[in-house]
Formats: sequence, C-alpha cells, structure tokens
Amino acid sequence: MIDAVGKPQSILLLGGASDMGLAVVEEFLSRGSARVVLAARGGEDMTSAKDRMNAAGATEVTTVAFDALDFDSHPAVFDEIWAGGDIDIAIVAFGLLGDNEQQWQNQKLAVQAVQVNYTGAVSVGVLLAERMKKQGHGQIVAFSSVAGEMVRRSNFVYGSAKAGLDGFYRMLGEALRGTGVRVLTVRPGQARTNMTKDLDDAPLTVDKEVVARAIAKGVDDRKTVIWVHPLFRPIMLVLKHLPQFVLRKLPI
Repeated sequence: MIDAVGKPQSILLLGGASDMGLAVVEEFLSRGSARVVLAARGGEDMTSAKDRMNAAGATEVTTVAFDALDFDSHPAVFDEIWAGGDIDIAIVAFGLLGDNEQQWQNQKLAVQAVQVNYTGAVSVGVLLAERMKKQGHGQIVAFSSVAGEMVRRSNFVYGSAKAGLDGFYRMLGEALRGTGVRVLTVRPGQARTNMTKDLDDAPLTVDKEVVARAIAKGVDDRKTVIWVHPLFRPIMLVLKHLPQFVLRKLPI
C-alpha cells in the first residue's frame, strides 16, 4: 500500500517505454524504493527504461508484453502482472498522437488512433478497477490531455479519443468511491519528452519532471483531476464558451 508519506511499494506503468510515464515512476521512486512493472509492446527494447528504473532506486524491475490493441489478451496480461503481488499505483500512459490531417482522411489511421487512445484505455481501466477493488486499495493515474477538454480542429481525432478517456476515468473514480481505490485524471498540455522532441514548444509547454511532480502532489492531495500547466484550466474554460466563428480565427 501507499504509506503515510506517499511511498508506494509497487508501481505499474502501462506504456512501459513512455518517457513521460517513466518520469512519473522516477518521481515516486525518489521517495523510496519500490517494485516496478513495465508493460510494453512485445519486442520493444526496454533496456533504457529498465536502466532508468534501476538508477532511480527500484528494488525490482520486471517487463510484461502488452499490446494496447489486443483487447482479448488484456485479462491474461493482468493475471501475469498481479501474479507478483498487489499493485499500489498504476499509470495509464500509453497513447498515439499521429498526424491529424492524415488521420481524419484515412480510415485505418483514424481507427487505430481511437482504439489505442480510447478503447485500449477503457479496457485496462476496467481491469485495473476489478483488481484493485479486490485488493482493497490502489491509485490509478490516467493520462488525458487538455486536447480532450476541448476538441479542436488541429487535432480532433486525437482530442476526441482523449475526451472519451477523460470522461471514462473521471466517472470510474466516482464508481470506485468507498472501495479504497482512487483515480487521478491528468490533463497535461505539451511536455518536453522524447515524443515531442521534434516539435516547437507550444504555449505553456513544461518539462516532463514538472508533470511528474504535479502528479505526485495530486496523488498526495487525493485529487481527482489536475491540469499541467494549471493556467490551462481558465484558458480552456474561456475557449469552450467562444463561438465557432471566433475559434476559426485562432491558431488552435
């Protein structure tokens, strides 16, 4: 279980090679050692991720083959994960950004993006809730996006999937009230990670370590939703109430 000073004994990262997800695990490991399970696509080179976890102080690092799109395999994957014992914190960090202009004009690419970002996330969310309810404790951290709070023309395939993920995990937290299991939905903007290294900084872009610290604090404070950068909350509130003809003139 997570102790009184916020130190977990075991951490699961779904999306085990995610630069952002690994930064979150590193933040929790800075509080003390823990067992780490990295669930990532079979065949993916996990050497660097395992080295990062060992350097951060993990007592044990195991890898599990996980394909977000192979929904039928997920129950068996979770059997393998839980065979090692309870999981205190589970981080849902896998996702697919892609090129919006290609996606909305290519059925295959659009379906792939939505299945990874939404259907896959729902699949693991249901299984996490089931397992954690049974053990009587646990913290789920799910990566949504500010793009899901207000779906914009510039990335509406990705944003629409994240909107679905956001709604699912927020209400999953409500459904789990009183069970000992908590859910934190994280709405980051652009963060400096391996995935965004070739992109110019957008407004309010932050380092991945900033996101990781905000998540750890959100878990400590028993938050259900956090924004990173916090200014996104009032900005999105305003944007959501602007008429479409005004939004068309904005570079979003």
